[in-house]
Amino acid sequence: MPLHPPPLRPLGPGAHLGVKEAEAALVEHYPRLVRLAYLTLPPSLGRHRRVLAAHTSVQRALHGRARPAPGPGTEGIPAPRSGGGTGDSTRTPAYAAVRLRVVRSALAYGHKPRWWPGRVPAPAALRPSMPVVRGLRLFPRAGGMDEFALDRALADVSAPVRAALGLRLLESLSGEAAQALLAGAGVADPGDAVRAAAQMAGSDHERVRRMLGSGEFDPCTVQTRPGDLLRRRHRVRAGAAALALLFVAGGLALTTGPDSEDVPSRAAVRSVTVPGGALDPAALVRTSPEQWADTSRVDFSAWPSRGGRLDDLELLGRALDSWAAPRPDVTVTHTPGTAVVAPAQPPQLLFAGDLGGQAVVLFHDGGVRVVRYTEPLSGEGAPALDLARADDADVTTAAALTVSRTATSARYLLAPWVAESATRDLLAPDTPAWPLDVDGDGVTAAVPRPAEGGTCGSWPAMQLRSSEKIVEKHAFLVTDLGDLAPVHLTHTPAPGSGAPARQPREATGSDALVGWARTACSLRDLRRSGVRAVNNWHFAVQPLPGTRATADWVCTRADTWRGPGRVLVQFVPPAASPSARAEVVSDRRNSALCSRFGQHVVAGTHWRSPTGAWYVLAAGSRAVNRVAVEGSVRGAAAGTTLAVRAPQDAVFRVTAALRDGGTAPSAR
Repeated sequence: MPLHPPPLRPLGPGAHLGVKEAEAALVEHYPRLVRLAYLTLPPSLGRHRRVLAAHTSVQRALHGRARPAPGPGTEGIPAPRSGGGTGDSTRTPAYAAVRLRVVRSALAYGHKPRWWPGRVPAPAALRPSMPVVRGLRLFPRAGGMDEFALDRALADVSAPVRAALGLRLLESLSGEAAQALLAGAGVADPGDAVRAAAQMAGSDHERVRRMLGSGEFDPCTVQTRPGDLLRRRHRVRAGAAALALLFVAGGLALTTGPDSEDVPSRAAVRSVTVPGGALDPAALVRTSPEQWADTSRVDFSAWPSRGGRLDDLELLGRALDSWAAPRPDVTVTHTPGTAVVAPAQPPQLLFAGDLGGQAVVLFHDGGVRVVRYTEPLSGEGAPALDLARADDADVTTAAALTVSRTATSARYLLAPWVAESATRDLLAPDTPAWPLDVDGDGVTAAVPRPAEGGTCGSWPAMQLRSSEKIVEKHAFLVTDLGDLAPVHLTHTPAPGSGAPARQPREATGSDALVGWARTACSLRDLRRSGVRAVNNWHFAVQPLPGTRATADWVCTRADTWRGPGRVLVQFVPPAASPSARAEVVSDRRNSALCSRFGQHVVAGTHWRSPTGAWYVLAAGSRAVNRVAVEGSVRGAAAGTTLAVRAPQDAVFRVTAALRDGGTAPSAR
């Protein structure tokens, strides 16, 4: 596979497109082309490399000879809605041709050579090149929570879908024109990409269009930070030291001969391979105890340094050394998507102290990671290093970190803004929460952990309340899923008749607790997968045939720190026990379903009535106005639910139509 986009193919009959015309179109519309490329590129590149790759994709659109221009049947973009006339330069064949090449180039970043193994990611050497920026990290301006949620949802879909969304909303192309452009860019199924993009946009296209036009997706207006200045400085020093060592070693070889026992000391080797400034215990960032109450950034960066061993430079030095270059006896674990590399600058010290027979040190690297180092006080046992993602944490997801954990319990360091703490059992929704003791450093007493094996007889959680000082006084639930940060639990109630979409709410109310009592045990499947938050969305309530009872349909969405989510659709019929487990009818990974950008869903399952009759039940979310099943059983009904008599082993497929004429994706 070529490393650069193939030559621009003509889209139809027309005159030759010269380089000057293409350059004029590129220069005039450079910001919008770079934004389109940035949207299409894989979020896995990271914001810095994604910015560089977006500019590269646009600038390389001029490579090659003059090409035939797109024919008159190919759309550019329509005139602005304010009334641009026929002189709109974005309608020109030059702009259409440059845009096609930009999209094709951006899509190439997700491609691999045909001969490359399917499950093995291609190395950087086989991907299109990009500029090198030394000493600076570039990233677009941060948007609000809506833009952040959209960016995470885009990470769940393929590059052609992201490109289709940009062509439809940023470029205002029709569906047919977007399909034609994607086909010209080499997309195998452009129609599927355009349909998936339409589902992401939902019914409020203008809202999503505004978000895509915000600073979150603008790689032309960027901020900078010196992310690698220290590392570069130390690399230069390391190179000089390495040359000096080689020179000295050569001299020793000439003077002492092969039997010499004179070898470089451990300190000398360390000076060559470890960036010392970032690993100096005396240079650790220490936040004052009052900062959290006077900052608008309420996350781990606002945590003060706490613990009884803050001045133990030897302990802090061992922790930093283990982070930079773990010895063979150090056990290293990390959540998916977490970089296991040394800090580029002095990290923030969150905690250093003794707990449960271990010395514990917690760091925050100021960006996307929290790190815990532990070593036994007795000298028996091995040190351990745990790394986890923590980017864009907030009041709830930065509320606690695990400082120690056993098979049955865990102790947490609470955020300074946590004013009250308690524990409760999610499987006992009617039982009040009981107070949790916290010491002067903010470390809790032992909190029971959910059992990993056997029956699911209880599910412990912490109920925390934030301080009035940050004007965020509210209670929220977190629970342990085996990572450094406990997981935030929320609840979205069922919609009323014709009700608009509801936002997730804290899961401390009676309805939320009753819902979590039926679904908490499904959290077992999410352990140690880097989950940030889990939301229970009650998307439908279904009358059960032959009874006066109803069943709930719940979409349990787990969002990870790195972006992709996992969705469990659960059917919750009436039960004698308030903690009877719901039935998981669908398990989808890397999906935008049940998020702000996947608000339409339909699912189905088999159900046996109290009289012994079997049915196929199906239900859709609030915008569904017709549900149908096909296969060995067929049926359809207006509204959001359907019940059809069917054999116990009936094979079926569920479809649903939306009020706006679209379709809802099936979770089955």
